[in-house]
Amino acid sequence: MTEPSRRPGRLGVGVVGAGRVGAVLGNALRAAGHPVVAVSAISHASRERAELLLPGVPVVEVPEVVRRAELVLLAVPDDVLPGLVQGLSDLGAWQPGQIVAHTSGRFGTDVLAPARPAGVIPLALHPAMTFTGTSLDLARLVGASFAVTAPAPVLPIGQALVVEVGAEPVVVDEADRGLYHAALAHGANHLVVLVAQAAQALAAAGVDDPGRLLTPLLEAALDGALRAETTVAERGVGAIGALTGPVRRGDAGTVREHQVALTAFAAATGAVDVVADYRALARSAAGRALAAGLISDAAATGVLDAIHDTPVAGIEPGAGSLQQEDDPQEDEE
Repeated sequence: MTEPSRRPGRLGVGVVGAGRVGAVLGNALRAAGHPVVAVSAISHASRERAELLLPGVPVVEVPEVVRRAELVLLAVPDDVLPGLVQGLSDLGAWQPGQIVAHTSGRFGTDVLAPARPAGVIPLALHPAMTFTGTSLDLARLVGASFAVTAPAPVLPIGQALVVEVGAEPVVVDEADRGLYHAALAHGANHLVVLVAQAAQALAAAGVDDPGRLLTPLLEAALDGALRAETTVAERGVGAIGALTGPVRRGDAGTVREHQVALTAFAAATGAVDVVADYRALARSAAGRALAAGLISDAAATGVLDAIHDTPVAGIEPGAGSLQQEDDPQEDEE
């Protein structure tokens, strides 16, 4: 490993993968006083990112990054991580006392098991935010949450590193990493899909700038849901307490008309996912609103009946018309 940094407690950092996450976190650790001693960057975009965010840091091969570093940051795609850890183990690259941290949300520290016999300190540090791979991310790190998974004796090391970049550590057990990551992906990624669907439908309805129209509505809805989830007075109800619209009012007729309009839209454009997703989410909204005591049994039943009563079967992607078919599983979807 490289000689220790001149400042007590500083670590020579090696970044494996100058992608949007690795380059930004390397920059943040550098700003916290940890010298970045090496980085690997394969693609042209990664090399540019390393030059911009980690200027002056040598770009070397992965085994050389590991050889030079006291703290190895593995910022690679989820599917690449297990093979990378095993490959470096086969090369005998890991060193005793070396801190090895990966940024995958999917994995905990079990994925680092091949490196453990060498005496490394394993950490899983996943930032719960999206990255652009630019300096804009540095400000967004401040106050962001990181899922920290590590063996109990070394957990404080992971927590301290997170705090040093200005973020908030949240301990997630190894067994819960899959559910944790699924929850984030479901919330963030599928939110993007919903926005895309709504914008497409608004454009088809003749709205020139769907984004401008949606922004205040969606920002208010998201803010309300998050506030309801974290406000003491709303506990026991959670984010669903911020629900508005026809399901919250028990307005089954509006729910039915929405599906008619969306079905016609889907037939004309091939955007069949909009109908299926509207139905699934309306069912979920009705069920959660009922469980939280926001609507009555009769109102929930009316909404659910309205969803079942709307014929949407038989639309195929790209179809120009609605073909209604009997589907024996229609009520079970």
